[in-house]
Amino acid sequence: MPIEAPNHAPLKVAVVGCGDISAQHFAAIDALDGAALAAVVDVDTGRRDAAAAAHGVPGYESLGELLDGGGIDVVHLCTPHDAHAPLAREALAAGVHVLTEKPVAHRLSDAEELAEAARAAFRERGTQLGVCFQNRYNAPVRALRELLTRGGLGRIVGATATVMWHRTPEYYASRPWRGTWAGSGGGLLMNQAIHTLDLLEWLVGPARVVGGAASTRALAGVIEVEDTADILLEHATADGGTLRSVFYATNANSVNSPVTLDITTERAELSLRGALMVRHGDGRVDVVHEEGVLTGERSYWGASHRLLIQDFYASLGSDRPFWIGAEEACAPLRIIKDVYARSYAAGEWV
Repeated sequence: MPIEAPNHAPLKVAVVGCGDISAQHFAAIDALDGAALAAVVDVDTGRRDAAAAAHGVPGYESLGELLDGGGIDVVHLCTPHDAHAPLAREALAAGVHVLTEKPVAHRLSDAEELAEAARAAFRERGTQLGVCFQNRYNAPVRALRELLTRGGLGRIVGATATVMWHRTPEYYASRPWRGTWAGSGGGLLMNQAIHTLDLLEWLVGPARVVGGAASTRALAGVIEVEDTADILLEHATADGGTLRSVFYATNANSVNSPVTLDITTERAELSLRGALMVRHGDGRVDVVHEEGVLTGERSYWGASHRLLIQDFYASLGSDRPFWIGAEEACAPLRIIKDVYARSYAAGEWV
């Protein structure tokens, strides 16, 4: 459903970074009522000019150049990972709201510094920062969260999750930053599986790494980061106890299979594979399907970017920070960096 901007004032929006994921943002901005795309920014002349022509707005080479002109209310950051934190800080300092793609930063230290800057920006100016963990908005995920929160299924006993995807050498060659520590901050865990780690913590509870390893199984010699990882996590429970989850992810699968997330409670087994299937202890089975499923090559992205972006705009002018902010986005980064510390020499990934 279209929303109106706070105070019914038209918001001027810029998309920074015109690569693959920007298409989701352009479509969502176009659907907003009370906000309009006003500019695009990209260091790549070809991508910048193409996006500017396609959307009928001016193009800029840098965010600084855009901000110097004033008049921009919101920026969407769709850049390589290493640019997220510095660009977000630059926009926040100018009083401009920021919605950034994941990860919030390619290094944990940068993410934690940005979280502090975001707290100060909101406290002093009401400036919002949001992070795109859009899978929290998927209808089956929302239903799963509600079932667990309601408490009728009993306590959670344990959980497992998998990300079994496929990436080729050509995928990395098309965007060379993806396969590097400097550009991406990591590989599979930072660029693909971070969404599922976020869901594990959001649904099961805050987690710490008990054991884990990252390695390059299929793309050695192509990338310098991992394409496979396994992690054993320990989650804190509300009653002061703990429970465990097991996580496995790889980009060496033959296809992009559905992400899986299985949670066992005292009274039910909940299985997320696109749709949510709930098998109750008394034999009942409930199913919740996704709404507005994407089709085609990138269907595994999910269909909830638009819902998150609408919600972010609805939060502008609120007396509370957007619920998925920089601090929230630090949680999966802490897990990932712990696994890297167990798997690599510090000089490789820090």
